[in-house]
Amino acid sequence: MALPQQLKAIQHHLRTAQEHDKRDPVIAYYCRLHAMQTGMKLDSKTPECRKFLVKLMDQLEMMKKELSDNESVSQEVVGNAHVENYALKMFLYADTEDRSGRFHKNMIKSFYTASLLFDVLSVFGELSEENIQHRKYAKWKAAYIHNCLKNGETPQAGPIGMEGEAYDDEFGAEGGEPSLAPQGPPQSQPSFHGHPTDQPPTSNFSNIPIPPGSHAPANTPADIPPPEGDVRLTPEDFTRAQKYCKYAGSALQYEDVATAVQNLQKALKLLTTGKE
Repeated sequence: MALPQQLKAIQHHLRTAQEHDKRDPVIAYYCRLHAMQTGMKLDSKTPECRKFLVKLMDQLEMMKKELSDNESVSQEVVGNAHVENYALKMFLYADTEDRSGRFHKNMIKSFYTASLLFDVLSVFGELSEENIQHRKYAKWKAAYIHNCLKNGETPQAGPIGMEGEAYDDEFGAEGGEPSLAPQGPPQSQPSFHGHPTDQPPTSNFSNIPIPPGSHAPANTPADIPPPEGDVRLTPEDFTRAQKYCKYAGSALQYEDVATAVQNLQKALKLLTTGKE
């Protein structure tokens, strides 16, 4: 069934779902769930839109039954961690290729797919400020690198300011190729990880491992607090703690020490107090 024009904004999330039906059905499920929720807000009254969305709901119900034994579908917190980890994995792959000056179609597609998956995280609630930045940066990088290669220019590797670049976020229908054209007056956007747009990032040594805590904030407690006597951790608490530890590991892969420390502190607080 053809996608109605009014629902054009969800076409890339639906395509990402199709691409993951066999590779990772959980990602496919949440991509469709996000597409349906967004579609309902866009237009649920026009007959062709209603018909399309009802069919999409039926597909989601079928998938939910097929994946009923999968914790990533039955438990929201596990699903959230699954989608976020997958998005970060794609983002980190593209970011590593970018920092190493290896520009190619797969890394462009990875940046763009990661940005779509950060969109999908909204099915679990509001995005964190960090993920909003990841999404903006990944979407912009996909557009920037694609247009540089298309124009025969060499892209600038690694984090750079995003000012002066404003692109739409559409990938062409053929083979996932981006067709990103400049639009409107350039919009001022914050640069990734808070680097000022007129200054280079403080470190480009992406291959040098940074020992955890070597750049920890001054108020980091020196002593690890012992667990409180009456703390009873639920399976959900352990899942959350695992999630924070995974985020910390991901952040360290691309030198984001502040985020790594922040997530390790969250995990520590949860395990010692039973509260977030």
